[in-house]
Amino acid sequence: MEEREGIIILLHVFVFLVALICYIFVRRNQRDSTNKLPPGSLGWPYIGETLQLYSQDPNVFFATKQKRYGEIFKTHILGCPSIMLASPEAARFVLVTQAHLFKPTYPKSKETLIGPLALFFHQGEYHTRLRKLVQGSLSLDNLRSLVPDIESMVVSALDSWADGRIVHTFHEMKRLSFEVGILAIFGHLEASQKEQLKQNYSIVDKGYNSFPTKLPGTPFKKAYLARKRLQKILSEIISERKEKRATEKYLLGCLMNSKDDNGKTLSEDQIADNIIGVLFAAQDTTASALTWILKYLHDHPKLLESVKAEQKVIYQFNDDGHLKLTWAQTRNMPITYKVILESLRMASIISFTFREAVTDVEYKGYRIPKGWKVMPLFRNIHHNPEFFPNPQQFDPSRFEVAPKPNTFMPFGSGVHACPGNELAKLEMLIMIHHLVTKYRWEVEGSESGIQYGPFPVPMHGLPARFQKESIQEKGEVCGACYDT
Repeated sequence: MEEREGIIILLHVFVFLVALICYIFVRRNQRDSTNKLPPGSLGWPYIGETLQLYSQDPNVFFATKQKRYGEIFKTHILGCPSIMLASPEAARFVLVTQAHLFKPTYPKSKETLIGPLALFFHQGEYHTRLRKLVQGSLSLDNLRSLVPDIESMVVSALDSWADGRIVHTFHEMKRLSFEVGILAIFGHLEASQKEQLKQNYSIVDKGYNSFPTKLPGTPFKKAYLARKRLQKILSEIISERKEKRATEKYLLGCLMNSKDDNGKTLSEDQIADNIIGVLFAAQDTTASALTWILKYLHDHPKLLESVKAEQKVIYQFNDDGHLKLTWAQTRNMPITYKVILESLRMASIISFTFREAVTDVEYKGYRIPKGWKVMPLFRNIHHNPEFFPNPQQFDPSRFEVAPKPNTFMPFGSGVHACPGNELAKLEMLIMIHHLVTKYRWEVEGSESGIQYGPFPVPMHGLPARFQKESIQEKGEVCGACYDT
């Protein structure tokens, strides 16, 4: 009898355990089906798939992953577990509709060199206030007044290249973009102050992507010390402007004269960090875009002739270049503008952007864990044949029709989109006008390809020779344009 009762008790325990295991299994499956991580691979411990990413063209790495796993997948790069997003809907989810769930994120070393108070490291009220100030200083009305000065800088740069030497195009475009950035921030600056800023900024720029160690003599240590010197130089400029009590429309004046609802002004550290941040944002990306434009025009002679024809009309209207280019003329260059848009699509200077989930987020049945990096892949979207047929073909005519929403984001999207995109495009338009109406150029060497540092540029920075056209050559080119 006792033996029978024991067997019954064991059976009840067995049934209970089976039921419990089934319950746990079912619950786990239910949870995983609605809260699972996206497909993908996290690679090796700690290093993840960083070696795979940097041992090949990053675009091949991302494209291969997308082909295998779909438009949302996980990986582990640069010491961080990450979710990659390659669809317009996902990019909009992260950058626009649910942007409050994802904060901008950068390595600490980069915050140190730019300045932790720069607007693109922040969210919320502080970010909103600073963004309005930057956008206000770069409004269309303010840009209109910059046209003559930008034109003078472009003409001076082009003249200095046309001496028969081989020019490192990307480096020269960086110099030009730096000058334009200084103009937009300070207006006219004393030559000695501009030179000090240029020298120290150059050192910071060289150390920006170096290994973050403060050992003496390392690029990062040099950059760190140069950043301190930049702070001192900016402090002196701010003090001088305060003494003059001038109301300025340039960025520095906007930052200095801004007051919050309590009448509090920005600190010198806040002003300096945001000035340096704008310089960083304005230089490499614009210089890279300009370099690619020169390459694409060089590689497509028929398209170059079409651009020349459009710009020659303006050139002749301006008394063969004796009159200044006007703001209205820069707004009426449809062929040239489409070349710029297609160059931005093809090159995709900003290939992706970093965000970090501030809480667990669910997207299309997948879980994005708190603290994971989230990267909308702009290049993958720009090169998707579903949105841009024959994506590897350079075809500005595709922009005769507006792209589908959220498929073309060369300047990012949402509250953290580049506030200086109109300044960058203005610089490009002015450069192209003077380049094609007064000069011809030949790319040196036959090696093609892309190098990253970190922005994509043509191999070796596109070495080229520039030559000023003679009056006779101008006439021949112009005649050829109008014969087509």
